[in-house]
Amino acid sequence: MNNTETKQPLYIIILLILAGESVFILPFVLQRIFRPTFLESFAINNENLGYCFSFYGIIALFSYVFGGPLADRFHPKNLMSIALILTALGGFYLATFPAYTELKVLYGYWGFTTIFLFWAAMIKATRLWGGKKKQGIAFGFLDGGRGLVAAAFGSLGVFVFALFIDVDISESTLPERQNAFKQVILTSSVIVGIIGVLVFIFLKALKIEDNSDTNQHFFDLSAFKLLLKVPSIRLLMLIILCAYTGYKGTDLFTLYATDVMKYDAIRSAGVGTSLLYIRPVIGVVIGFLADKTRASLWLIIGFTLTTISSLVFALGIINDSTIALFVINILLIAIGIYSCRVLYFATLEEAKIPIVLTGTAVGLVSIVGYTPDIFSGPLFGILVDNPDKVAGLQNAFWALGLFSVIGLMASILFFKYSKKKEIL
Repeated sequence: MNNTETKQPLYIIILLILAGESVFILPFVLQRIFRPTFLESFAINNENLGYCFSFYGIIALFSYVFGGPLADRFHPKNLMSIALILTALGGFYLATFPAYTELKVLYGYWGFTTIFLFWAAMIKATRLWGGKKKQGIAFGFLDGGRGLVAAAFGSLGVFVFALFIDVDISESTLPERQNAFKQVILTSSVIVGIIGVLVFIFLKALKIEDNSDTNQHFFDLSAFKLLLKVPSIRLLMLIILCAYTGYKGTDLFTLYATDVMKYDAIRSAGVGTSLLYIRPVIGVVIGFLADKTRASLWLIIGFTLTTISSLVFALGIINDSTIALFVINILLIAIGIYSCRVLYFATLEEAKIPIVLTGTAVGLVSIVGYTPDIFSGPLFGILVDNPDKVAGLQNAFWALGLFSVIGLMASILFFKYSKKKEIL
């Protein structure tokens, strides 16, 4: 039976959505929403945090290489559930507020749990659920739903944080803020662990073809060589690199709200959380449109929006007296960034990659595509830690705009090459 045409249960995609975002809550989402509190709680600056992400990215780089083929050999429920539980255990250690050196090691550990065991397995499971004709919807639901899950975690985090602050936030002491943030970390860790158990129990209903072959090597170098010959695969590496750099750039939004718009800690966290709520809408709408047209077309549109909006921020047009423009531009850049993030793996079907090589293909393109985990943290950290905070943020958006232009050109070429019939 053709696996891509097998009807999959609806609750599978819901479970993939829950798992797909919860595994990244502890390494990424909490520090994105609570960036100022995170930095002061661990006594680090943006550059230091950037190096933590670099540790994550270095481990993740090797994890992509071997995690992709692993996903082509084992059922996603086993890999994903173990990853979630191990990630949650790391969260309990984070709640002890380890020193900077130990914090970097923890991020390296998360690079293993979230990538080697989890990433390719989740992408393959999503592609299987979508079949041949609904890749845009499948990945639109996944990324849009992940945005909703992130927003829910963010709202819960803000609620828990405020619950444990007995005084006005502007009058609270560092120990009081640390204690409140500790409760946010612990709450998130418990939820991530619970989701890991649910994945193990219920994801077994996902129908996959049996790829077990006793004569098949775990790491098949010939499959990598074969995929590298496909022009669309090479372009997809560059597209993901630029789109993911844009996604990493969303960390700048709360800093911009704090340093330029003069928002307090809770209000700036609210900006980050509010943006997460538009991600589900973007995911579903863009996914639907991509299935009616082509995913690569909407990559072009997404990179165009990101480029224009980045330049508006970089030129310093927006300040605390142009609140309406701030809202409009941050909405447009979020639409552009999230559109690109929704669709880059939906293009695997457009590039005609065989389903049995999905995990390997995901691992291969991720080796290059997710290198921003290594360099974007230090890059943006060094830029925004400028003594002139406004100028630092403008420089960061100039960098974001440059990557968006490169991604736009790669998407145009992908649109052209994917029209050709590629046979592996």
